[in-house]
Amino acid sequence: MLKDELLGIIPDEARVSANETVLDHHSKGFSYHTPVLPDAVVFPKTEEEVVKIVHFAKERSIPIVPFGVGTSLEGHVIPVKGGISIDFSLMNRIVELRPEDFIVKVEPGVTRIQLNKHLKKYGLFFPVDPGADATIGGMTATNASGTNAVRYGAMKQNVLGLRCVLADGRVIPMGGETVKSSAGLHLADLMIGSEGTLGIFTEITLKLYGIPEAIVAAKVVFPNLKAAGGAATAVLQGGIPIGRIELVDSRTIEAINLYKGTDFMVHPTLFLEFAGSREMVQHDIQMTREIMEDNGCLSFEFEEDSIKRAQLWEARHQAAVAITSKYPGKLHVSTDVCVPISKLTGALEKARQLAEAYHLDAAILGHVGDGNFHTSLAIDPNDQDEVGRFQKMNEALVDYALQQGGTCTGEHGIGIGKKKYLLKEHPEGLDVMRTIKKALDPEGILNPGKIY
Repeated sequence: MLKDELLGIIPDEARVSANETVLDHHSKGFSYHTPVLPDAVVFPKTEEEVVKIVHFAKERSIPIVPFGVGTSLEGHVIPVKGGISIDFSLMNRIVELRPEDFIVKVEPGVTRIQLNKHLKKYGLFFPVDPGADATIGGMTATNASGTNAVRYGAMKQNVLGLRCVLADGRVIPMGGETVKSSAGLHLADLMIGSEGTLGIFTEITLKLYGIPEAIVAAKVVFPNLKAAGGAATAVLQGGIPIGRIELVDSRTIEAINLYKGTDFMVHPTLFLEFAGSREMVQHDIQMTREIMEDNGCLSFEFEEDSIKRAQLWEARHQAAVAITSKYPGKLHVSTDVCVPISKLTGALEKARQLAEAYHLDAAILGHVGDGNFHTSLAIDPNDQDEVGRFQKMNEALVDYALQQGGTCTGEHGIGIGKKKYLLKEHPEGLDVMRTIKKALDPEGILNPGKIY
């Protein structure tokens, strides 16, 4: 039995499991993709244990799937071919913090909120914020981004280095501790976004930032989606160094009000954040207000109090949960296209047209500061008609985004759900990706069935 063999590597019944509940938890992510049970779940505490597990799996050609907290949206953590799910929740140490260098080294199981709570006392923070309290390992694996991406970029711009266990058990340090390097191929960049298919992270070195002197959030309401999208584009074109710029449509606002007990105006809304010196922030707010008024905003409210500002962003972060909560028994699904900024308004309107054409009660929201937005809804995975309509809508929206020079995924990754779209987006490049996969994982044991 696989569990008994794994106990020979990690002789701890609490850290090697074939319990039905544990297997079920590791069979799915946060979406509608069909769950598949792993054969066993292991909870390593050290890099050495990860290496032993990989050697064991390689010798027996057993699939390995890394698992953080299961918040992925495209089935990345589903063990589609069974095997071993490696849960990194016990590898959650902050290994080294160097405030003077603005870097921190963490194990992959450290979560975003855990890290920022630790950093706050040093006047530092890590900016990548996908909304969910995901692990740093999972965020690195999918090249996550989120609400702060317009100013700070995605994980690829904020990971300096990695320690990575390859499929043959070798531990390879990649990248380093400097913000730039021209020393050969940047292997860390290859691993970021590889979704556990090329290697398994055991340590991640991150770039940090100082907490700004002043942070102000704003909520701006518009009469329609076109006006909101146009205003977001105008702010970026105006060169304002906005910290966050998020769009939610009226259906999202309805869901948030119902779920959170808020009383936001039920219209398309931009959530903004300004950060920097007090003088700079006040200047940016004034310029932004003028742009918003020129684009027909109905109201412009800003909030400086840290608690109320956090409540405002909590409402935005819980939008997906709020949408799903309206439909008990259904599961969350989301599109994830990203387009050039100049094409954003047209893409938002196209998304609404497609949702209506396929008779789907969809909400539109996203990180519009970098052209990335989501059509979010709840579906019954057992209702083939509803699933089929969502898939047709998603495919039509991806096709539109690709025609505009965009991408099928701005931050969620490929996983299971977007493999056919990757082929459309990179028909020639996919063969190169497969060649790299074969070179690094000839047995195909690392998260098989994903991306390629």
